Amino acid sequence: MADEKITQTDEQWREQLTPEQYEITRRAGTEAAFTGEYHDCEAEGSYVCVCCGSELFDSRAKFDSGSGWPSFAAPTSEDGVQTETDSSHGMGRTEVKCRRCDAHLGHVFEDGPAPTGLRYCINSASLKLNARG
Repeated sequence: MADEKITQTDEQWREQLTPEQYEITRRAGTEAAFTGEYHDCEAEGSYVCVCCGSELFDSRAKFDSGSGWPSFAAPTSEDGVQTETDSSHGMGRTEVKCRRCDAHLGHVFEDGPAPTGLRYCINSASLKLNARG
């Protein structure tokens, strides 16, 4: 990815983000199901990282998983996200992070639609929609 890695101090992140965005992106929190701004959003556009502006997902890959969080079949580019094993809360899950700034985005599961079979379950608070049109 052409964009350089972004690092900021905890203080800088706190100044830039709302308390909810900070808790989710910098401390791996999770918004309550069905409460996020984008869980039922049907607007077309690209979803970027709320922390650094990197393009992460496109609305064409978004689907209603019934989970209460925005769900995507695939990221815009494999270079935009990275995954890590997350064993917190006594579960084995795969965490999804922004590759550019290490923001926690959500988790990816293997119960999504064809052709990928993946469901990127992403917190609305970690995203910003750049609407098309």
